[in-house]
Amino acid sequence: MGHRVTLKPSAHSFEVPEGQSILQAGLDAGFMMPYSCRTGVCRTCRGTLLEGRVDYGAVHPTYLPDSDKAKGYALLCQAKPLSDVVVEVHELAGVAGIRPRKIPCRVEKIERPAPDVAILNLRLPMNENFRFLAGQYIDFLLKDGKRRSYSIANPPRPEGVTALELHVRHTPGGAFTDQVFSTLKVRDLLRFEGPLGTFFLREESDKPIVMVASGTGFAPIKAMCESALQRGLKREMTLYWGCRAKRDLYMLDVPQGWKADNFRFVPVLSDPTPECQWIDRTGFVHRAVMRDFPDMSGVQVYACGAPVMVDAARRDFVAQCSLPAEEFFADSFLTEADKAPAAAAAS
Repeated sequence: MGHRVTLKPSAHSFEVPEGQSILQAGLDAGFMMPYSCRTGVCRTCRGTLLEGRVDYGAVHPTYLPDSDKAKGYALLCQAKPLSDVVVEVHELAGVAGIRPRKIPCRVEKIERPAPDVAILNLRLPMNENFRFLAGQYIDFLLKDGKRRSYSIANPPRPEGVTALELHVRHTPGGAFTDQVFSTLKVRDLLRFEGPLGTFFLREESDKPIVMVASGTGFAPIKAMCESALQRGLKREMTLYWGCRAKRDLYMLDVPQGWKADNFRFVPVLSDPTPECQWIDRTGFVHRAVMRDFPDMSGVQVYACGAPVMVDAARRDFVAQCSLPAEEFFADSFLTEADKAPAAAAAS
């Protein structure tokens, strides 16, 4: 027996079949609710339970402590209704007609701009016209039923695209990245589902934009910046890209080449070596942002990369720089190791 969920403030409602999460049922019903990892870790899907009861699901206390539950918070990718419920969640506009689909693709090109980074260029069927929003990701569908998520690094086109660019960092022992760095070759066939996620530019705002990327978190930020610049977006944009050493800034020439009066690029290295011959900013990338923007009360932040960076930026920007919590948008790049606490909670 299912239960009915009503979303506030939109008053949209839908049935949730028994055993299904509130998020999945809402997406299936055509309502664009915020989400990213879908494993109970990133907290993008957090909503507030106003009425009714839920099973909070297999969520580790790190990501949903009892203090959050007491405030009514639930992670909707894991929460299942135990009664009819009313949930406060901010639905998203601008994604009408863009629904995930399963699509075959062929490897067109593999580049290695850094020892542990590969750039995959994929060719889709010519009649596909794949539509997505800059910042979204796809899930590769592996033969064993597992999935691996990668953000799209090229900007979209209104008519859709037939090619995708992805940035893959090698994680030794990784089910997919080991394949990419050893046996994957041009013309190999892959399958993916997408587009997925709600990490994209909020067009309804006119606030200045601060982009923060670490490592291959540059991929969706690249798509967002290129899309904004191509469309002539007038909002001020500042991009911070943080890595350990200069070789990790594997596409340094790309943002350096973006020329616009409203765009500024700030590369930051946390552990430069003498070989880097680095004379620019050093330290943690989110700290560089805080030095430049001590008052963030009037900006929007888009952060992508390692969870430790995203979590630190969220915490410190809100607590120390007056950033409104609802103006922080993020996509954490979670490895299987990062998801382990959630998996342990499920066992």
